[in-house]
Amino acid sequence: MTKSELIEQLSDDHAILNKRDAETVINLIFGGIGDALSSGSRVEIRGFGSFSVREREAREARNPKSGELVKIASRKTPFFKTGKELRQRIDDK
Repeated sequence: MTKSELIEQLSDDHAILNKRDAETVINLIFGGIGDALSSGSRVEIRGFGSFSVREREAREARNPKSGELVKIASRKTPFFKTGKELRQRIDDK
């Protein structure tokens, strides 16, 4: 499901929300999660999962085209861990 499909489904399921309002809601939620992660916080949504930031160490990789070694600097990446209820919901289907 894409973001636009999520917005459309949200506006279809809830008659009080038009597409513009649904888009605002989705953007606020995603923006809040992104802001929290960029400040180093962890975001937990009970029953769904948790978002956190993990540090990836610097490493050496190989360029597949030329075969030469390339150094990749350390970086932070977002990480998502599913909640128990979401895992059970997926397994039951």
